[in-house]
Amino acid sequence: MIIHTNRLKVNACTPECLSTIPTGAYNIGDHIKAHVAELQNDDSLLGWGPYFVVEKETNQIVGDIGFKGKPSLEFTVEIGYGIIPDAQNKGYATEATRALVEWAFASGQVKKVNAECLHDNIASMKVLERLGMKRIGQEGNLMKWELTK
Repeated sequence: MIIHTNRLKVNACTPECLSTIPTGAYNIGDHIKAHVAELQNDDSLLGWGPYFVVEKETNQIVGDIGFKGKPSLEFTVEIGYGIIPDAQNKGYATEATRALVEWAFASGQVKKVNAECLHDNIASMKVLERLGMKRIGQEGNLMKWELTK
């Protein structure tokens, strides 16, 4: 499953996808490994986990983004993202997150997307604001955000 934007390919992390990544090309986090293992037992998770953010021009992975599981009974998902330092400040986080949120809303399974970021992560707050998300509170040092369809 691949979502295309102007500059990016947002590829769902699957066992097949992982097998094509050269060793050392990207630091594959434990959240990705855990999702791929779960996906092998439950294919309904496809689309509701991590994705690689790939720059079309170079075909390089510049980050990962994704949902933290399938939609809840309240039609809500939580999204998170991270872009490698060399690719930051190019709008990739906003572009990839917007595409994934639009996909979720179009699925008919999501009415609300939640996110959280550290209270001092100005760059992430700007991404969430650009997407039209609203701050809904703070828990410890985490700011809570939401976007309703």
